[in-house]
Amino acid sequence: MFDSIASLFSFITWPVSWVIVQFHSLYGAVFGPDTGWAWGLSIVSLVVLIRICLIPLFVKQIKSTRNMQVLQPKMKAIQERYKNDKQRQSEEMMKLYKETGTNPLSSCLPIIAQSPFFFALYHVLAGIANGTKIGAINQPLLDSARQAHIFGAPLAVKFLDSADKAASLGASLTDVRVVAGAMIILMSASQFYTQRQLMTKNVDVTVKTPYMQQQKMLMYVFPLIFMGMGVNFPVGVLVYWLTTNVWTMGQQMYVINQNPTPGSKAQDAFLQRLLKTATTHEQVRSGRKRKMIAAIVSKGPDRNDNERKFITGLAKAGLVAQADGSLVKSDTVAAESGVGAGAVRRQQPKRQSKAQRQSSGTATASTGTVEKTDGEGVTDLEKQPAGKPAGGSSQGGGAKGGAQKQGGQKSGQQGQQSARSKASGKPAAARSGQAKSGQRKGQQRSKHPSKK
Repeated sequence: MFDSIASLFSFITWPVSWVIVQFHSLYGAVFGPDTGWAWGLSIVSLVVLIRICLIPLFVKQIKSTRNMQVLQPKMKAIQERYKNDKQRQSEEMMKLYKETGTNPLSSCLPIIAQSPFFFALYHVLAGIANGTKIGAINQPLLDSARQAHIFGAPLAVKFLDSADKAASLGASLTDVRVVAGAMIILMSASQFYTQRQLMTKNVDVTVKTPYMQQQKMLMYVFPLIFMGMGVNFPVGVLVYWLTTNVWTMGQQMYVINQNPTPGSKAQDAFLQRLLKTATTHEQVRSGRKRKMIAAIVSKGPDRNDNERKFITGLAKAGLVAQADGSLVKSDTVAAESGVGAGAVRRQQPKRQSKAQRQSSGTATASTGTVEKTDGEGVTDLEKQPAGKPAGGSSQGGGAKGGAQKQGGQKSGQQGQQSARSKASGKPAAARSGQAKSGQRKGQQRSKHPSKK
């Protein structure tokens, strides 16, 4: 099957073989032309060269993947709205992609672009295994490549090849299967780790969509697929695929650490590192990081939790992020954030129970004070002027003297009742009679003699 597919990319076989020959001439001068190091490093260098050329496509892949993550809620809403009309659903999806400039196939661009080189290399190695000159590889180079072994395994042999074929290339079947098996395991493990760090660190945790579930499923499916395919690849192709997986893993780690997805755990870790640097130097020197700060500032109230925490951390350090991404020192912001030395927190008064307020009112009445109570249960005691009744307003003429006299008698009677009540153990509210609804706390104004 792979031979028939590789033949479709025969037009690129010559350029791939020519690049390998050029690298072989370089490494052959150091390690020897017939060594596995010379041919193996030539394949590794081919991978590096191809991946460098594919960096623009990798950037598009990152942008497309993030756009797809952002659009997942809208896509889900369209699917729910037009679940009975597939044609309208497809039209609305395409309209959404067009409005946001998102291409769903962009996430597959690096893999699609690598496919021709991968199958061309497979075609070249198959020719070496069969002893056929192909592309830029002439007969001397063909003989040299057939003698090259990597840890005892020839470049052109497969895991499932027979012992006779391995012997014809100067190797044992055990060495071939050990080396090929180790490469297949490493290839699958690197694929799994790359996908896992993408799902656990670089995904917006606030958005739960079916897309995330699909990616999680593929995280386990892809390594199994590559493990099944790897037994049909020559050792040289396994070197190619293991190298490209390691490159992808390192590239992904760099992106996660330096340009994480908004709302992800990686963004939180990145902003914490940036906050530490910014508070230490009170400025941000990197132009790329200033652009990221400017993007956070421009979001305003639409910032996620990680970004709000970052802005709050700057404020606590007395720094204000500007629209251009620069930082300005401000003592006012630090004081408002409650971190300044002069920041004093208002002490909340303790709330009193009803019985406590009533008993305190009785106690103040006996000492000639009036208790004022605000809405929060905070009491304020005012000393009454001498010669005035606690009731408040004065009365004219003889009524005034009579009221004062009556008030004195009343107060004396209340004092005697209070003493008797204390001796009998009754609560203050019951003995004073001041806890009735609608009455003011403290000493009451005496009634007019005619109303007794």
